[in-house]
Amino acid sequence: MRKMPASRIAKSTADAQLQRESWRIFQIMAEFVEGFEKLCQISPSVSVFGSSRLAPDHPWYAKAEITAKLLSDAGFSVVSGGGSGIMEAANRGAKAGKSPSIGVNIELPREQKPNEYQDVSLHFRHFFARKVMFVKYASAYVVLPGGFGTLDELAEILTLIQTGKTRRIPIILVESAFWSGLLGWFRETLVTNGTIDAGDLDLIQVCDEPAAIIDAIFAHYQSRSLEPSEAEQEILLEL
Repeated sequence: MRKMPASRIAKSTADAQLQRESWRIFQIMAEFVEGFEKLCQISPSVSVFGSSRLAPDHPWYAKAEITAKLLSDAGFSVVSGGGSGIMEAANRGAKAGKSPSIGVNIELPREQKPNEYQDVSLHFRHFFARKVMFVKYASAYVVLPGGFGTLDELAEILTLIQTGKTRRIPIILVESAFWSGLLGWFRETLVTNGTIDAGDLDLIQVCDEPAAIIDAIFAHYQSRSLEPSEAEQEILLEL
């Protein structure tokens, strides 16, 4: 029995892989379309991040819930990652307020169970599509203590604003004691070595109290509109 040449086997495998990747494009498109359709109506909104591992009796959970309630009552839809911990607290607080509670859920190998406090629930398989939804409609980022995922979202928004790929919005870190080491490293290592400018640190604010977070967001918009300008809308189209 003659064997198929290795080159033909490789080509057949490559063709099958290409076919799978081509169909994946439509799946990605569908995620973007659904996200745009559902989220374009929720402006203004604030994206809230933090650890999924914190129990409801943790003080940071309580702070996230209070903050989200204040944001919701102030007229901001609240967007979280839709899971447990700080994400649940954010959706819970928002749902108790006057504005929509949004969950931007992600399918993970270790299943993430959507929390029950979502008025609008989106589901993504691709992190990059999900990230766009957090940024595109956000009037502010509120970042509570968290792990790698939280740091990833923080680095994402800092990079996008620093490079002019999105409009400048408040980036507020909550719990100064938690973030002090990272901010010190930014100043003493990144700025000192010239890998970022000292002015880049002005993109970040630190607050400890929920009321101060709301005040910081409104202070940012005292002299500008919550809605993106025409120029900012053009930037966001290319996000």
